[in-house]
Amino acid sequence: MTGMNFGNLLTNHNPMKDVELPNCPDDSISMIKFSPNANYILCSSWDNTVRCWEIADTGSVLKAQIAHEGPALSCCWHSDGTKAFTVGCDNYAKIWDLATNQSMNVAMHESPIKSVHWIEGKSYSCLMTGSWDKTLKFWDTRSSTPQLSIQLPERCYCTDVVFPLCVVGTANRGVILYNLENTPALLKQIDSPLKYQHRCVSIFSDKDKPSGFALGSIEGRVAIHYINTPNPSVDNFTFKCHRSAPPQNTSQIQDIYVVNDISVHPVHGTLATVGSDNKFSYWDKNARTKLKTSEQMTQPIVSCDFNFTGQIFGYAVSYDWSKGHEKFDPSKKNYIFLRKADEELKPRKKR
Repeated sequence: MTGMNFGNLLTNHNPMKDVELPNCPDDSISMIKFSPNANYILCSSWDNTVRCWEIADTGSVLKAQIAHEGPALSCCWHSDGTKAFTVGCDNYAKIWDLATNQSMNVAMHESPIKSVHWIEGKSYSCLMTGSWDKTLKFWDTRSSTPQLSIQLPERCYCTDVVFPLCVVGTANRGVILYNLENTPALLKQIDSPLKYQHRCVSIFSDKDKPSGFALGSIEGRVAIHYINTPNPSVDNFTFKCHRSAPPQNTSQIQDIYVVNDISVHPVHGTLATVGSDNKFSYWDKNARTKLKTSEQMTQPIVSCDFNFTGQIFGYAVSYDWSKGHEKFDPSKKNYIFLRKADEELKPRKKR
């Protein structure tokens, strides 16, 4: 997609003048996820559907769509890029063959499934699902019985996997790390570096090995946490984001917003965060500085992702229910935008 002509595809109704995908869901978007090796993007939604678009120089096209029996909460890709996995409030995980547009149930929990990841290990591959039934399960998709079921202390709220590391965030601010080498096993359980419930987590790497994670909370704050650092008190830190301007005097109130998603740039290692303040921001975690903040969208930004080359940043705009049902405006449309992002995400040069 390096030759994609963004100039010819600009829309005039979005403040950042980014490329808009057609045929977006009418209900809230739960996740967007780029293919690991091609220019396709998935979107799961509370309208029960999961959609797939092909991104091309001549314009993006909705290629396929499937439905769950309840809201679709998450999606991911098989490592070969020909299949996808989707999960939702019907308690099922589906495998979706994009070439034939056929799907089938391959996993089940007792409560809605919140997260899904395809694990491609050195000696095995499997599907991992995390649920509100307080379990993390690993599946051979040819069997209806899980290979392994791990009991969590609380409901699974967010997960990320960069082999061999898995990070699980649960209700009550739980953070649990697993080593997926050979058989998945507990690595450590840590105290949350954040004072309020976390909403999203994203693993970052150093020299192609997972080295830590970024954890976002409902309180407009992100924690950067390294797994094995000799100086945790120095290297680990938190920073404020997705907040209104600091008050000038004690009579003013600062608005604090939810961090809905975090994505790590696959080349530069810099971060993108999106929030219920209707904005996205780019960050250089090593320099501990902000690179860019967007203009304000018409609704919260609920999910984001980079394509496999890191040249495109995708972000989804829809209501996130952080202000309750009374603030829901059915007249506002949902959008998925694509932004040329490689240059904007480059780390700050050291002086």
